[in-house]
Amino acid sequence: MRAYKKHQAGVMLIEALIGILIFSIGILALLGMQGAAIKNTTDARYRSEAAFLATQVVGQMWVDDKDQLANYKTDGTGPAVYPARDNWVNTVAATLPGGIAPQVQVGPDAVNGLVDHEVRVVVQWQQPGETQTRQVVILNRIHTGSGI
Repeated sequence: MRAYKKHQAGVMLIEALIGILIFSIGILALLGMQGAAIKNTTDARYRSEAAFLATQVVGQMWVDDKDQLANYKTDGTGPAVYPARDNWVNTVAATLPGGIAPQVQVGPDAVNGLVDHEVRVVVQWQQPGETQTRQVVILNRIHTGSGI
């Protein structure tokens, strides 16, 4: 009987260490899943905010006079100051990370492939800690209440 006990010495310690190892791996997996969930939630938040901001400026264009569409251009060909555009650009800069200026292209513009009254809005951002730039692009044809 004593020989049997001698061969079994330390088995309980090994079982306890294996149990602690399995528990630790489970905790690390839970922490990894939590980190991935936070990253995905942050990405979804920025994506929905970018889509909202892009549709917001398109909505503003719909209610504005059709002759004012060219004032929304952000490529420098529009007026130096246009409050509706400038307020929107400032809101985008304050809401999304990365400091990337939004783009509004207004047709007719053969270079960008836009026909008359067609608008392309590009909102870009870069999440903190990442090098990849993400974007939302909305293409819309604006016809205001002028009967067109």
